[in-house]
Amino acid sequence: MKKRILSATMTSLLAISMLLAGCSQTTQAPPTEPAKTEQPAPTPAPEPAKNEPKQLIVGRGGDSAGLDPIRETDGESFKVTENIFDTLVGYEEESTKVVPSLAEKWEISEDGLTYTFTLRQGVKFHDGTDFNAEAVKWNFERWMDKSNPFHNQDGYYYYNDMFGGYKGDPNHVIKSVEAVDPHTVKFTLNYPLAPFIQNLGMSPFAIASPTAVQAAGADGFTEKPVGTGPFKFKEWKRNDTITLEKNPDYWNAGYPKVDTLVFKSIPENTARLTALINGEIDLMDGLNPDDAETVQGNSDLQLILRPSMNVGYIGFNVEKKPFDNPKVREAIAYAINKPAIVEAFFAGLGQPAVNPMPPTLWGHNDSIKDREFNLEKAKQLLAEAGFPNGFKTQFWAMPVPRPYMPDGVKIAEAIQQDLKQIGIETEIVTMEWATYLEKTRIGEQTMFMLGWTGDNGDPDNFLATLLDKNNIDGNNNTRWANDEASQLMMKAKQANTQSEREQLYKQVQEIIFKEVPMVPLAHSTPALAARANIVDYKPHPKGSESLEKVDIK
Repeated sequence: MKKRILSATMTSLLAISMLLAGCSQTTQAPPTEPAKTEQPAPTPAPEPAKNEPKQLIVGRGGDSAGLDPIRETDGESFKVTENIFDTLVGYEEESTKVVPSLAEKWEISEDGLTYTFTLRQGVKFHDGTDFNAEAVKWNFERWMDKSNPFHNQDGYYYYNDMFGGYKGDPNHVIKSVEAVDPHTVKFTLNYPLAPFIQNLGMSPFAIASPTAVQAAGADGFTEKPVGTGPFKFKEWKRNDTITLEKNPDYWNAGYPKVDTLVFKSIPENTARLTALINGEIDLMDGLNPDDAETVQGNSDLQLILRPSMNVGYIGFNVEKKPFDNPKVREAIAYAINKPAIVEAFFAGLGQPAVNPMPPTLWGHNDSIKDREFNLEKAKQLLAEAGFPNGFKTQFWAMPVPRPYMPDGVKIAEAIQQDLKQIGIETEIVTMEWATYLEKTRIGEQTMFMLGWTGDNGDPDNFLATLLDKNNIDGNNNTRWANDEASQLMMKAKQANTQSEREQLYKQVQEIIFKEVPMVPLAHSTPALAARANIVDYKPHPKGSESLEKVDIK
C-alpha cells in the first residue's frame, strides 16, 4: 500500500495540489472517492487466424533518435535496435546476469588482461554476409578509432564512457582486438576492467554488418540498420512508426514468434492507453501510474511491472553561473519537496531518491541520509551564495514520458512552484526529444531534467557514466569534473573484488552528495500494459528487451 507522506510544510503541497486540480489521481485510502479517467468501452482485439501472419504493435512515448546502436544512448532507440542486432554476450531474461549470445563461451586470463571468445557458427547478417571474428574486430576498430573512416567523427559513441575513451586516450582500456580464426576473437586490455564482460552485453555494443555500414556510410547506417537479430529492418516513418520483419534465418531456432513488429509513437500516455483499449496497439510502455487501476479492472488487458533499475534527476550545468556555486545547488536540493512530488506523480510506483544509483543495486550507500525539504535552509544557503533575493534561470523539462519521469512538464511545474518560494524564478523550456538529448549532451542547458535506466547492473554504469569527468560531452550532462571522485571510480573499475569496489563506490556517492551536481529525484517501478492475449513478454530491468519470444494467442 502506498503511504500518504506528510510534508515539512503545507505550502509546497498546496502548490502541487493546485497544479493537479481536475486531474485524475489514484491515492491509497483517500478521504473521498477519486475521479476516474473516462475510457472508451473495451474493444476485444481480433485473434489472428491460424497460419495468418502475426503482427505485434508496440506503443511508446517517443520516436527513436537513431538505429545505429553505437551512436545512441536513449531507451527509445534501444527498444528497436535490440530486435535488429545481437551483442557478443547477453543478459538473463529478467536480470543482468551475463549469458551467451553471439559468443557461445569465453575465457579470461588470470591477470584479467585477456578475454578470448568462441563465436557461434553459421550466423548470418540480414544482408546475407557472414558473422565471424573479422566482423567483431571490424566493429570494435570502428568504435575505438576516431581515424577510422566509418567512425562518426563529429558525434559521440557510448563506447567512450564504458571503455575509457578512444584509442590513444590515457585511460582507453582495449589494447587490441585479434581475429584468431573465423570463430575466435581475442581482446587484450591495457589494464583490468572489472565490468568488461557486463559492458559487452549493453545495447550500444551490438555487432553490425561491416558490409552494410560501408555501403551506407557512418551517417546513413542509422537509417538502414543491418544486424543478426530476430527481426530485419523494413521501414521508418519519422515520429510515427518503425516496422521490422521476422528474420527467418535467426540463429535462435523457433524465434521470433511474430511475423511483423511495429513500434508506434504515441506521445501522450492517456492516448496510448486509449489505443490499447481500442485494440489499435498490443503492448504499451509509459502507463500513467494513476491508470494502473484502470488496467487491472479491464479483463481484456494485463498490467505488467518492470523491475526497477533507474533514477530520475534534476541536474545542473556546473559550468554555467550560478550553478557553478555548490551552495546554490544545495539550496535547490533543500527546496525540492521530493516526497510530495513522488506521492503526487508516481501513484505508489516510486520512491524518493537519495543517490544517483538505485538502492536495489549493489554498492548503494545506505548510510547517506537525504536532505529534508527545508525552505528556510534553502534561503540561508542562497544568501550565503550571494543571492539573498534569488535569481532567474531556465529549467529544461523532458518532452516525453520516461519510466523514471512519467510527466516531465508537470513535474517541472511542481518544482517551479517550490523554487518560487525561495526567490528562484524558472522559465520552463522543452523541445523535441532527440534535440533535447543532443543539446544537453553538448552543454547548452542550465538547470535540467533527465534520468537514467541502468544498462548492465553495475554501479559503474550509473556513477561513472553520469558523473565521471572523463564523460563530459558524453552522458555527464552536469559537466561536473571532480578529480577525487574520478580517481576513486577508476580504482573501482580495476579492483579485484566486489567488496573492494563497493567501498570505493560508497565514497564516490558521499562526494556526489556533498557537491550536489544533481538532485536525484525518484526511483520508479515502471508500469506497462498489454492486451490479454499477449504472452511471454518479460520486461527487463534495463528498460528494453528483445521481443523474439513474445507471442499473440
